[in-house]
Amino acid sequence: MCRWLAYIGEPRLIEQFLYDGPHSLCEQAQHSHKAKLGVHGDGGGLGWYGKPAEPGLYRDAGPAWADTNLRELTRVIESQVFFAHVRASTGAANLSVNCHPFRTDSMLFMHNGQIGGFPLLRRKLLSLLSDECFSELCGGTDSELLFQLMITNGLRDNPDQAIRQTVSVVDELRREANIKEAFRATMALTDGKCVRVIRWASDEHAPSLYLNQADDGGTLVVSEPLDKDTSKWTAVPVNRLVHIEFHEGREIKVHSEPFLVQNNGDYHKKP
Repeated sequence: MCRWLAYIGEPRLIEQFLYDGPHSLCEQAQHSHKAKLGVHGDGGGLGWYGKPAEPGLYRDAGPAWADTNLRELTRVIESQVFFAHVRASTGAANLSVNCHPFRTDSMLFMHNGQIGGFPLLRRKLLSLLSDECFSELCGGTDSELLFQLMITNGLRDNPDQAIRQTVSVVDELRREANIKEAFRATMALTDGKCVRVIRWASDEHAPSLYLNQADDGGTLVVSEPLDKDTSKWTAVPVNRLVHIEFHEGREIKVHSEPFLVQNNGDYHKKP
């Protein structure tokens, strides 16, 4: 399992979230409190928005806490929307192309969790991709494939529907193949204006996810809190889609709604 954070709000230096404090992201990479794997040393990455519409992207397959280039970048980069991720591989090779976040056009995506039985489903899932999205694939993770499936399903035009459709289709294929291993995910997507985060699982064991709406104009979503004061961190409920976006200038608006509805044990797209 991985650890990640997403930020939207007043511009901030990224270093404070990745390196400062008692439980920063790079500290979590070495000593996680809520992940099954205590160490997340299979790479790390950073995606951030500046003046261009297309975000900057930095990824490396080495341990994030020992990455001097990442440390140097975060020391000087200030951004109003950024994603950061530390990876613990669930099977895909330890290569930079398999590190999060993933970028297409102006969009960023990152993920924690896994598609149960992914090796058995991978060929079928690849066949569902558009030619454009198939050509965009660079690595071998279920995360990158999920992202390209969402784009195939209309992420640019109707993000909420595309996300729901993708998760529903993948989980239906998993159940049709009689795969017992669960599909679990926390995911974050952004176009630099709105951050969407999802906490969902096909069973009762969704990965952890927390929200912090700070008084200083910034909102954080994290796999686990960045400090010991848990009172300011709110757990995102299971099976939720949360929108966090700029509203009327610099104000941050947060909206939460059910992700998928469940009827008789089967998940369907939300009407």
